[in-house]
Amino acid sequence: MSAVLDPTGTGVRAVLRVRGVTKSFGGAAALKGVDLDLYPGEIHALMGMNGAGKSTLVQVLSGVHRPDGGTVEVGGERHAGLTVRKARGLGVSSVPQRRELAMGLTVAENVMLGDLPTRAGAVRWKAVRAQARAALTGLGIDIDVDRVAGTLTVAEQTMVEVAREVRRGGRVLILDEPTACLSARDAGRVRALVRRLRDEGVAVVYISHYIDEVMSLADRVTVLRDGALVRSAPVAELDPASLVRAMAGRDVVSTRPERPEPEDDHGLVVRGLTDGRAVRDFTVEVRKGEIVAVLGPAGDAQSRLFDLLSGRRRPDAGEVRVDGRPVPFGKVKASLASGLRCVTGDRRSLGLVQGMTVDENLMLAGDRFARRRLHRAAHLARRAAPVRTAYGVVALSGNPPVGALSGGNQQKVLLGKWLETEPVACFLEDPTNGVDVAAMADIHALVDGLAARGVAVLLASSSAEEVMRLADRVVVVSAGRTVAEHDIHAITRDELVATALGGQPQ
Repeated sequence: MSAVLDPTGTGVRAVLRVRGVTKSFGGAAALKGVDLDLYPGEIHALMGMNGAGKSTLVQVLSGVHRPDGGTVEVGGERHAGLTVRKARGLGVSSVPQRRELAMGLTVAENVMLGDLPTRAGAVRWKAVRAQARAALTGLGIDIDVDRVAGTLTVAEQTMVEVAREVRRGGRVLILDEPTACLSARDAGRVRALVRRLRDEGVAVVYISHYIDEVMSLADRVTVLRDGALVRSAPVAELDPASLVRAMAGRDVVSTRPERPEPEDDHGLVVRGLTDGRAVRDFTVEVRKGEIVAVLGPAGDAQSRLFDLLSGRRRPDAGEVRVDGRPVPFGKVKASLASGLRCVTGDRRSLGLVQGMTVDENLMLAGDRFARRRLHRAAHLARRAAPVRTAYGVVALSGNPPVGALSGGNQQKVLLGKWLETEPVACFLEDPTNGVDVAAMADIHALVDGLAARGVAVLLASSSAEEVMRLADRVVVVSAGRTVAEHDIHAITRDELVATALGGQPQ
């Protein structure tokens, strides 16, 4: 069957077509008759709320899941379903949000993995390095091929994965949240690489929750909602408001509410915190009922605070007090016993137990504090139900493993797990990372409620918009040091961004 011409009339043929694809899990429909056309030399953004069906569609395209109905056509050949090997053989590859490099191997070994050149059964290491270097250089990527993958930044890891997939002959490249958790500079490097791939004729599927990024980068946008396609159009025909309405089915507004004035007592005090070159003499005081944000480039001092405050890591110097009492460093139990709750930004690895159910994860911390070792499944569901409701946790069916939930729902489970344990003070690390606009608004409301209950909230974020929405005060850090502190009502967003980037507010 011949491929279909581009509806724009340019004569370019679709490299991949999806028609009427359906997919259900346990009776719950994840995809409902979805159509999609991908063209070479185009960045096609795939958008939707968490749970809209984006991940399932991507897994169908990359051969992880076989659809229940419909067809996938690649290069004019129709398939009822693909395997991972078949998809790659046809030139369809993906770079997931969770990096899949072998962190103990070099960049060269990762780029050439599965295709190492050999002679007489021995690997030709000089050729491995030369071919890997050519693959990177061909995409304008300047990374030493002898570096170990685990020493790379997240942005560099992303670019190495892209180079690996392009080298394998990818005609369709799927990128899932490639700029999540990156600094502005690193995100710009990744976006420049994506534009280069488009210009070289690759069909790029780009998944992102950042609406401004999509509007500036994509050529076409397809929106899914509740498993169904609701809009597909050139980006020039859309605006941010209409895109949000298409995604959510309604207007989504996250407005700053009136909150009670913070108390005079300090719930959390950090003084002189120093940890190598990452954190240098960091000091902050947070009153009960106050939200203080720590803003800086992704990977700066605020990224080390979780390990230090939670007791996972002992700093070189400093002190922490919760409700006026000192908290010993390097002891997780002591940190928890003080009333301090630290919510990680890495929900997959550190925050949740992916194989345990939603209810088990929700009750895990509370049961540990209550020293409850055994429970009945029915009792567990009954105790978890009000927390599910309060935090807006939605699952397609019953009580699945938490790893089966969308990112936004996983984040709500993580927050419910810790915030329902009567915290005196709370440290939140990028609480809305990788969630959609509706889930973000819900989480902002939860943080507002936390402060309204009199909890001292320290928020680490790399988003100026989130800081302006949530915080009462903001501490700006750069290269591990505090460079400015502002009352949020005394600074504009542009001034805040200028300070965070090292410039001077005008």
